[in-house]
Amino acid sequence: MSFTQKKKKEWLPKTAEASLQAASAPFVLWLCRHMTMATTNPQDCHLDAIFNQKRALRTQVRKTLKTIDPSHRSQQDDAIQNIILGAPWFKSSLRLCAYISCSSLREVDTSKLLSLILQDPPTGGKKLYVPRVEDKNSHMRMLCISRIDDLIANSMDILEPDPLDAFGNAREDVMQANEPVDLFLLPGLAFDKSGRRLGRGGGYYDTFLKNYKDLANTRNWTQPLLVALSYSEQILDEGIIPMTSSDVPIDALVSPAGVIPITAVAIKRMCP
Repeated sequence: MSFTQKKKKEWLPKTAEASLQAASAPFVLWLCRHMTMATTNPQDCHLDAIFNQKRALRTQVRKTLKTIDPSHRSQQDDAIQNIILGAPWFKSSLRLCAYISCSSLREVDTSKLLSLILQDPPTGGKKLYVPRVEDKNSHMRMLCISRIDDLIANSMDILEPDPLDAFGNAREDVMQANEPVDLFLLPGLAFDKSGRRLGRGGGYYDTFLKNYKDLANTRNWTQPLLVALSYSEQILDEGIIPMTSSDVPIDALVSPAGVIPITAVAIKRMCP
């Protein structure tokens, strides 16, 4: 008798034991199928399918971004930043969270935006928080900076804020700030006009945005406006980007063609 048969014999009733002896292979096959059906969670299968769809879509979008001519991409960068800088909803925002663009990731450039926000004296007294990745478990903080020199390159050669300022003091974390953020300027790989956003798969922004929105609710603050910056090639047809409950939708898109308000909040704040 095999080891498998001995283990089965310990708990099977006599009738099943006899069946096992008479037709061991068919029974084991049936048992394996039965146990698989009993332990498989349909929700897990659904999430796996969504993650696979996202992975394939990311690959496609990355290939598309690589085909954009550098001069055309630069033109789109300038157009997007100029649209934002001239927008009333940007000018009226006093506290902002914005990403630091990385050219190797082919993100929409934010260097002009950040430079103007941080110019001396700061434009309109704006306060700027930028991201710092703390670990590989989707933990990201947004820290306040007052000049471009506050940024240092991390292990992946991506600029992020030094956790300490020039005087050795810890930088203000937006999650501990006493006043709410008015505007988030967000990156991403792909978007659609219904507010879906496809990130790079780390979950950093979705995790942070959920935590900040929860904080705003707790403190009875107005929710910040979530605005994504997108090349024309990154805007996909509705329904292509799969979503899970952990994905945070955006309020609006800014592309070279202009501003695309999506939610009722965005329409109210961007189209007075």
